Amino acid sequence: MHSEIKAKANFSEIRYAQCWEDADILLKALNIQPGHTCLSIASAGDNTLAMLSCTPKKVIAIDLNPAQIACLELRVAAYRELTHPQLLMLIGSALADATDRIDLYYRCRPQLSPVTRNFWDERIAVIAQGIGKAGKFERYLALFRKKILPFIHNNDTVTSLLKDKTETQRQVFYSQHWNNWQWRLLFRIFFSQFILGRFGRDPSFFDYVQDNIAEHLLQRTGYAITTLNPAENPYFQWIATEQHLTALPYALRLENFEKIRSNLDRLEWHCIALEDYLYNVNLNTFDCYNLSNIFEYVSSENYRYLLKELINAGRSGARLAYWNLLVKRSRPEDMKNLLHSLGSTAKRLYQEDKAFFYSAFVVEEIIHSGKTNCCEKS
Repeated sequence: MHSEIKAKANFSEIRYAQCWEDADILLKALNIQPGHTCLSIASAGDNTLAMLSCTPKKVIAIDLNPAQIACLELRVAAYRELTHPQLLMLIGSALADATDRIDLYYRCRPQLSPVTRNFWDERIAVIAQGIGKAGKFERYLALFRKKILPFIHNNDTVTSLLKDKTETQRQVFYSQHWNNWQWRLLFRIFFSQFILGRFGRDPSFFDYVQDNIAEHLLQRTGYAITTLNPAENPYFQWIATEQHLTALPYALRLENFEKIRSNLDRLEWHCIALEDYLYNVNLNTFDCYNLSNIFEYVSSENYRYLLKELINAGRSGARLAYWNLLVKRSRPEDMKNLLHSLGSTAKRLYQEDKAFFYSAFVVEEIIHSGKTNCCEKS
């Protein structure tokens, strides 16, 4: 089976310059052990690198977008060549002059393949701003922060939102100072399917969406402001300020830096669609799967096909972790003899999910290892 989404969307640009899934809950879900072989959707590379901190035998990262592979490869070079503060400067998590970031890139450059070197050489201006700002999705968020948010709240209110508070204090602040009519109106317009599809993601990413995107995101943002703590949320802080002020994603935290650096030789990556990669994988190869939210982009029939292929390639007890945004995807009932749903674990972790905009987190475990009855490959 050929990749469905590859035929629909343009994959020549950086779509995501950061991973917008919470690696903390991902690692808890997968329970990676020494000796495990893991398959990971590369995206920008953050969560793939986070998996290395668990010292698995191997992590294989794949992505059909060469620009995303370039993001991963530059991060790998940065972990090899830079100190932790310098890594944060290159990403844009810490303040730095443009010339300093360019100098850091040139320190990493000899580690890059010729293709990736050419990719980033053509994007020096992007590097100067911080590579974590380079994606289409990040530019979309920057547009909201710079052009829309100032019409709703001033800088003092945004700063106050990000200060550490109790849950009761956060609820009062949200009700009395944040959740005004301008917030609700402009949020619904900017994060509508039409605007988000054209400027943030891709219209084809919503082919199977039936729910109201803006209403869902508005509700989940309220949850992130009140039930979760913005002072401890790197994803929310980046959306609001384009920096990581008091919190960092897992892969960028100091305590994880050396663990990731020491395991870089356990990582390999390939620019290939998941369907094409699985076609040639041996049975019983993988113990863990980080699947991002890739099932949102395929039909229910193709989702079932991919699940069976993942089961074939996985060992008994192997875990799959993935997110739903607005398209409901989870193990079909007629596959319960092949895949066990870890629903209580997934729901508990979902309540902790700092990448708050998803509608569900799914964790499943392979029961059966060996060849399943799968549709014909084409």
